[in-house]
Amino acid sequence: MTTKKVERRIKIKYRIRKRVNGTAERPRMSVFRSNKQIYVQIINDLTGKTLVSASSLGMETMPKKEQAAKVGELIAKKALEAGVETVVFDRNGYLYHGRVKELADGARKGGLKF
Repeated sequence: MTTKKVERRIKIKYRIRKRVNGTAERPRMSVFRSNKQIYVQIINDLTGKTLVSASSLGMETMPKKEQAAKVGELIAKKALEAGVETVVFDRNGYLYHGRVKELADGARKGGLKF
């Protein structure tokens, strides 16, 4: 059983995913936001493999926006170590606001380009 809010987000997600696609040169950076945590993966859609991932697990003592910024910096560091410099940002149907925006800003601050 899903709510109207979740159904709306899923519709937006599919609309975005029609256009956003990750390649080997420019993989997709996908964000998932739950009530307590935020997760991010860098995915090559051609092979269907997750190249790098990070989450806010273990950072519960700080505010959620700060957690998101730290996760953004962490994913940028891991991605640069894996040889990924540019990505396509997939906000996964969430508004580009709040924690999603903080994560993107943190990743940019860490050195990722998108």
